[in-house]
Amino acid sequence: MIGDLIHRNEKAPMKFPKVTVVLVAAALLFVLWDQTREQPEPVDASRLSNLRANPVELSAAVDWIFGQIPDFCSDATGEGSETKAHGDCVKKAEARTSTCRRMLYDRFPSVVAAEGVFRDVSLTAMACLVPRSGLVE
Repeated sequence: MIGDLIHRNEKAPMKFPKVTVVLVAAALLFVLWDQTREQPEPVDASRLSNLRANPVELSAAVDWIFGQIPDFCSDATGEGSETKAHGDCVKKAEARTSTCRRMLYDRFPSVVAAEGVFRDVSLTAMACLVPRSGLVE
């Protein structure tokens, strides 16, 4: 009986994984396309100074805020960028970026048109990226 099962399995030809090959090829094409397309210019801090007259997309504001992670970690740790504590803080904050980004996109409007909204986005992002439990100032 076992011999029959082994014998039957030997006769079955292995199928070529067409779907897998197509999915991998599509993923590689997407990566190549993403690498060759023009990347948007980073937002300059001066662009965020007069939001009432010149609103900015939430994604651009969040990108700028997330670019400040090393500064947030310097404030949180009280140490310079060469220290282990600062490096660990930056690594942990960068690991949280996708979660924090989703949370910010869910909570705030897609266009930041007021300084108060930008302040709220910034403070919420800082609390998400570099949480400070038990810190009293």
